Amino acid sequence: MKQFHNFINGEFVATGKTFENRAPANNRVIGLVHEAGQSEVDAAVAAAHAALKGEWGRMSVVRRAELLHAVADEIHRRFDEFLEAELADTGKPRSLASHIDIPRGAANFKIFADIVKNVPTESFQMATPDGGTAISYAVRSPLGVVGVICPWNLPLLLMTWKVGPALACGNAVIVKPSEETPATATLLGEVMNAVGIPKGVYQVLHGFGPGSAGEFITKHLGVNGITFTGETRTGEAIMAAAAKGVRPVSFELGGKNAGIVFADADFEKAVAGITRSAFENCGQVCLGTERVYVQRPIFEKFVAALKASAEGLKVGPSHEPGVNLGPLISAEHKEKVLGYYAKARAEGATVVTGGGVPEMKGEFAEGHFVLPTIWIGLPESAAVIREEIFGPCCHIAPFDTEEEAIALANATDYGLATTVWTQDLGTAHRVAAAIDVGLCWINSWFLRDLRTAFGGSKASGIGREGGVHSLEFYTELRNVMVKL
Repeated sequence: MKQFHNFINGEFVATGKTFENRAPANNRVIGLVHEAGQSEVDAAVAAAHAALKGEWGRMSVVRRAELLHAVADEIHRRFDEFLEAELADTGKPRSLASHIDIPRGAANFKIFADIVKNVPTESFQMATPDGGTAISYAVRSPLGVVGVICPWNLPLLLMTWKVGPALACGNAVIVKPSEETPATATLLGEVMNAVGIPKGVYQVLHGFGPGSAGEFITKHLGVNGITFTGETRTGEAIMAAAAKGVRPVSFELGGKNAGIVFADADFEKAVAGITRSAFENCGQVCLGTERVYVQRPIFEKFVAALKASAEGLKVGPSHEPGVNLGPLISAEHKEKVLGYYAKARAEGATVVTGGGVPEMKGEFAEGHFVLPTIWIGLPESAAVIREEIFGPCCHIAPFDTEEEAIALANATDYGLATTVWTQDLGTAHRVAAAIDVGLCWINSWFLRDLRTAFGGSKASGIGREGGVHSLEFYTELRNVMVKL
């Protein structure tokens, strides 16, 4: 049986405590994961600090960039291994993982290596009170040891989105992948060794949250900062732990994102766009759309068109041709999503399509598949409109005016993303400026320029990453004043 070991100081380390890693497509055991305890966390933190004081800490930016380019190239060389590991852990369609997860997971190393290699700092010349001159300039230094707590929905991509800039800035990282998806983070340890990343720079500790590796990492005062993607409730717990030692955090948390479709939108493109934003990755995307607001003149037509589009999606295992939707990540998450499907019915929703589970044959009958689901007819106070579900579902409601659409979109504790569909540029710019989110797409969704800021407002996160914005978290900015 496959073993997923911790990766500490350049070595794969077994522990006396393991847990099962199961495939969401058929619930079969993939392998055993070795859970890290406090002693493993202590060892990893010590190794990380040693790396910062050793070769890695003395390495030039140019040489670091060369090594990170080598990491990306090695991921591409072993592309099929990473792809199969990600497919086994997540069950997502092969077409999705091969075009987004693995390529973007590798690209994050090159992109941030090049940004850090070329980013300038500021300098000023000033007159001094005694008639002389002084020059001040800025120096960026690594934050130190960074704890990277990762989600399960895009395991490699979202992990390297943080590890890439952290390493490019000269930090050492301790990665805690989700207990649901340990494979690619572990495999990346082999890549780090193969290309010559010094020991202790990249480490992986497996486990859970409370009472396990996640809690031990976030509470360890030798961890200088923590970056996390996941649920808002977990982010609050991590923030409380980081308060001891006044350590910085960077969070991308939950969302209850709105999609707004105006009557003048390109209808076919809007239907296709909302289909993606509501159902891609089986709805397990933090940027996904679970609330859709459609201007009244096209409301009924849009509901019918989205119903047809959702029913045209193929649900199944990753290896089957034409599959659009894979399974949910776990039996526990399937139970949660189906619980919301039941809540919607109990609160009086009209189920336009879906609302249950598909009939799967053979081994896949044990998989965690659900149907893409659309509701209408609920008040804004309904649970499925207020709470993040993280499944392939959305509620559609009509609106009349631009002001009403903005008010509806903003009526949430979250503020991660929105997608707006209109051919009127004036409307688009006004709505984008008025919605309380970190990301607003106009006539698109999930289109990203990695040089731009990424993050959420309100309960959807703290801080921004992407491009030079990542440097604000992963480095300390020091001012040097020279009296001439």
